[in-house]
Amino acid sequence: MAKVFIYPVNSLILADLVERFGHKPLAVMNQVREKVTKISLDSPPINITPEDPKIGLRYAAVEVPPGVRGRMALIGPLIEDAEAAIIVSDPPTNFGCVGCNRTNELMKYLVRSKDIPILELRYPEAEEYAQEFVYKIVAFLESLPREEE
Repeated sequence: MAKVFIYPVNSLILADLVERFGHKPLAVMNQVREKVTKISLDSPPINITPEDPKIGLRYAAVEVPPGVRGRMALIGPLIEDAEAAIIVSDPPTNFGCVGCNRTNELMKYLVRSKDIPILELRYPEAEEYAQEFVYKIVAFLESLPREEE
């Protein structure tokens, strides 16, 4: 089973496809769930621990807007764990949106910098391209190793 980073990182469609084909989707929803269900979160309105800013600084400098560092505190560790990645460019907001183009560009740069298999696709804008879109994702996922670690 490969750990597959998905972009957009909150795409339920991609997460579901990855899981259906026997791999682990690395999605931000899991990170957020883990964050808000842990007892270590002392101030729910802020939703950060004292370690989160330090984690974010590993990926983005102090001069970078805090929203980028905050997102990278969640997403950076996912990229580090990734054994493969699927990147969908130009998706509509309802497919999955991070909300910050600076973060998006940084994420894609970090993923592309890794020596892992990456599938990059354009979001299908017409129904006739949607099947090809799914077929390419399925073929990519089937090409990844499935054995448990």
